[in-house]
Amino acid sequence: MSMQEIRHFGDPVLITPALPVVDFDKELRTLIADLTETMLDAPGAGLAAPQIGVSLRAFVWHVDDVLGHLINPTLDLSGDIETEDEGCLSFPDLTYPTPRSIRAVARGFNMFGEPIEVEGTELLARALQHETDHLDGVLFIDRLSTSDRKIAMKQIRESDWFNAAENNLVIKQSPHSIFGRNS
Repeated sequence: MSMQEIRHFGDPVLITPALPVVDFDKELRTLIADLTETMLDAPGAGLAAPQIGVSLRAFVWHVDDVLGHLINPTLDLSGDIETEDEGCLSFPDLTYPTPRSIRAVARGFNMFGEPIEVEGTELLARALQHETDHLDGVLFIDRLSTSDRKIAMKQIRESDWFNAAENNLVIKQSPHSIFGRNS
């Protein structure tokens, strides 16, 4: 087990759909342990593999003193929606009212490849949806109202963590023709 760096908004891995897990091996168990340790240290209610730079469909959660993990999840959501404050470890100090289903049933596998089903309401349902979104390349700010998203983007641009990352960005241009769009 080791602590991992949490990727922040702006890192392409966060908006790229993750690949399904096919090998339920020691490496996967190490990934789950790393995700758990990193999430607990942060602290957070959940953490998905892409948030530590691993593009695999796996996440962990810690809700109501219960630790859990899920591999290759699918979700069934209730039609009842609630809008509550939500944050994300990839967006430090950013919290906005985010609509989510009140109830979620997640199906997938544990780290040993055994099928599992998790049913959650309120915070657990929110965590299951939030982390599954990460695996699909969807960020919680994508779910905000237009006005809240505009305010959030301004807050992100003004944040120390975003400006520090921006200073380390290296932008490369493709040597291949992209129909004049890279000139």
